Amino acid sequence: MRIAFIGLGEAAGAFISGWGGAMVEAIRTYDIKSDDPKTAGEIRSRAKELGVRLCGTATEALDGADLIFCTVTADQAVAAADGYAAFMEDGAVWCDLNSCAPQSKLRANGIVRAQGGRYLDVAVMAPVYPKHNLVPCLISGPDAAELAPILQGLPMHVRVMGDQVGRASSIKMVRSIMVKGMEALTAECALAATAAGVEDEVFPSLKSGHPWIDVPERAAYNFERTLVHGKRRAAEMDEVAKMLTDLGLPNGMAAATADWQRVLSGSGVALPADSVPDHRWFSQAYLQALGVSSRSADET
Repeated sequence: MRIAFIGLGEAAGAFISGWGGAMVEAIRTYDIKSDDPKTAGEIRSRAKELGVRLCGTATEALDGADLIFCTVTADQAVAAADGYAAFMEDGAVWCDLNSCAPQSKLRANGIVRAQGGRYLDVAVMAPVYPKHNLVPCLISGPDAAELAPILQGLPMHVRVMGDQVGRASSIKMVRSIMVKGMEALTAECALAATAAGVEDEVFPSLKSGHPWIDVPERAAYNFERTLVHGKRRAAEMDEVAKMLTDLGLPNGMAAATADWQRVLSGSGVALPADSVPDHRWFSQAYLQALGVSSRSADET
């Protein structure tokens, strides 16, 4: 079976490295970043490390491919289908792993099917590391039940959610309202506590009321993840906001979460090379980047 990846970011790398072995020889990849001199070296290095063939064009990557995994950013998912589905073989499967609103998945589905391909809505339900290709995924669409055994045989850990494109992504998007929203609230709380100089009172108070949530620990983890993935997460939450609008619901929380991800990921804060800092380091670094002074406990 010939496999192609459109987009060679973290998700693609996790699946490919998880499969490993002879299977990698059948994988072709294309990433639009390889067309940009500023990012081409990074993509070439990643392809070399993974042992996959990096193609100069999407046409070359998709030539003869049976399965196409689209792993771009959420805001580029429909554009990728629109730009590259015409190069698919008739009957090839476009596996859309992007974190998109159901309406975005439906648009991509229409594009792929108009070109004679088959479309699969895939929702990746956990971080791709450390499980790699065995990260839990939900799939939906008219061909989901038929394609599930093929994906499981690669192997992948997939579960069929029905024959409607958008159902798998709906489950992920609704879940992200809570998961990514809690991350944003944690960041806002930690930064405010540090800026006001009241961490020693706020964090123990939260711990006593919600003993299962260690705010300082979660804040450090969330800050680190935002530095690495904030841009992608902001794009995902933009798609969540679109979904809520399509449902006729207010989307203020989702939109605010996307804004927080953009602010933090674009702050210019850089992780030290030798360790992952605690929440105090992150809070001070972010506040400095945002031009906010923090108070000491004595000042408050």
